[in-house]
Amino acid sequence: MTERGVILAIDAGTTSVRAIAFRIDGSVVCSSSREFPQYFPRPGWVEHDATEIWQAVQQTIAEVVTHLTEPVITIGITNQRETVVAWDRRTGRPTHRALVWQDRRTAADCAAMTAAGHSTTVRSKTGLPIDPYFSATKMSWLLGPNRRSNETEVALGTIDTWILWNLTGGTEHVTDPSNAARTLLFDIDTCAWDPELCDLFGVPMSTLPEIRPTSTRLGLTRATTALGAGVPISAVVGDQQASLFGHGCHTPGSAKTTYGTGGFVLMHAGDQRPKDIDGILTTIAWSLDGTSVPTYAYEGSIYSVGATVQWLHGLGILRDPSELGPLAESVRTTGDVYIVPAFTGLGSPWWDPNARGTIVGLTRGTGRSELARAAVESMAFQVRNVIDAMTAGSGVDLTELRVDGGVSVIDLLLQLQADQLAVPVRRSTNIETTAVGAAVLAGLGEGVWASCDEAQTGWTADAAVAPAADRQSADLAYQRWNQAVRRSLNWATGTGT
Repeated sequence: MTERGVILAIDAGTTSVRAIAFRIDGSVVCSSSREFPQYFPRPGWVEHDATEIWQAVQQTIAEVVTHLTEPVITIGITNQRETVVAWDRRTGRPTHRALVWQDRRTAADCAAMTAAGHSTTVRSKTGLPIDPYFSATKMSWLLGPNRRSNETEVALGTIDTWILWNLTGGTEHVTDPSNAARTLLFDIDTCAWDPELCDLFGVPMSTLPEIRPTSTRLGLTRATTALGAGVPISAVVGDQQASLFGHGCHTPGSAKTTYGTGGFVLMHAGDQRPKDIDGILTTIAWSLDGTSVPTYAYEGSIYSVGATVQWLHGLGILRDPSELGPLAESVRTTGDVYIVPAFTGLGSPWWDPNARGTIVGLTRGTGRSELARAAVESMAFQVRNVIDAMTAGSGVDLTELRVDGGVSVIDLLLQLQADQLAVPVRRSTNIETTAVGAAVLAGLGEGVWASCDEAQTGWTADAAVAPAADRQSADLAYQRWNQAVRRSLNWATGTGT
């Protein structure tokens, strides 16, 4: 094991970029963070300026470097997934703002493809439903009607690919299976871009990045970065898969939830592709250099968790986002009020882009506190929707849930989650679980450690909450939640009941 030096993790999320330097023992040397804006040009459209993301990466790296006294051994990149960038290969400039994973502009295209009978083929190859959440229809939209004439000039990629391209001065156009598996263009059995899928979605394979293992040497930094030339980049991994790894969920059946902008439930599913479960994604968790098979995972993707907090803040119900926990805890019940935060549709296990946000049960007695508690309850209910589908479909019972993410600081949420799932919920002591996963994968890729067993992530819990509510009351609340969900489904088509 390498004794001296630090590993730099770049965590490019939905609203900010963080750069964190870790010692080999897992402790943090220093970190830097920069926020960047989201753009909403039309209802349901969500964009980022990819140049602003790259600037945030440069700024955070430069700030971290000023505090380092040891060399950077390697870099690991973890990123918001499904968000797509198109750029000119010659100039390196984006051709359009990036389309964010939350963007729904291609919902009609996805509905048309589903109506045309393509769902079975897509699901069998990718483990995913046809949905605008994933990258393929976003890529097609960015290429435009002249996609065939543009294919030699335009490069496509998710945020990991964009950052890696810039760090290496345009020499590496690369991604890994954990990100490629989120595009609808990648066969998770063969671990390769699929020509039939690329043709179906109108995305030329020549525009796509090369696929390499999650954990391996992927390129070297250029001289113009703050790190200087020659620092290896040895991991790229989707943020939720990085979190699963960082939580120490290295055995089948272990699971975690991240309460971030969205909510993401992942369960380790082994090194053989598991059977598909209705409403749940089958995806790739990671692939290690020198191994012939990837690690698979089940995933449930929830569109709105932290986004619900932002919505309450924007309405003025919360004077500050940090007020949510105390305000929700100030009342014992919601007064039978339920919020379904389907602001951009519903994800797992419903996959309905036409669902819309719904509040049911309002009375004259409903106040800020009841709405705050209903928002927190909605997070726990959505996770139970996903976990129930996973356990029923896989036959694997959950024994505990490990959690992280900004919203996980709300103790009430942990208790509600434990009550709904009837298992202990354990919150990670290290709030940077995603970055830890990227750093350890990068260290493995560069030979800092010889194996996953040697590279312990050092996961510990700062809170462990056991179920406290009786099952009858928890299940009744859950049934009422699902009644509210049915009212939000297919709202745009007028078929919600």
